[in-house]
Amino acid sequence: MFLGEYSHALDAKNRIFIPAKYREELGETFVITKSVDKCLTVYTMAEWEKLKEKLDSLPATKSRQIKRFMFANAADVSCDSQGRALLSAPLREYAGIDKNTVIIGVGSYLEIWSEENWIRERENENAEEIAQMMEELDF
Repeated sequence: MFLGEYSHALDAKNRIFIPAKYREELGETFVITKSVDKCLTVYTMAEWEKLKEKLDSLPATKSRQIKRFMFANAADVSCDSQGRALLSAPLREYAGIDKNTVIIGVGSYLEIWSEENWIRERENENAEEIAQMMEELDF
């Protein structure tokens, strides 16, 4: 399970350091793609396959836009010997990542945020709204 928050800067070759704690669980190859929250989502190959199977089981009329959004810019990624993963230009541009990043664990996947977008996201957190959502979901 992915937990925690880590801040890292991209290096000169647009690689991001993936903490060892996360690398172990991600495995040798993993997938990075766009998220609806203007961040990037990182999936293990097993989680990516589950997502693909779920989308494949839906009627094309309901899944094609989601597939285009998630699959078109998705990248199979591996870390180098220093624990760095390359972020493609389209993914960086989409998430507004130019230098400083924040990687957060979100249970079964990771999110990579630009530092600016993550700060904005955190500022918009509303504990009362979250409590209400949890209650509505019988959490």
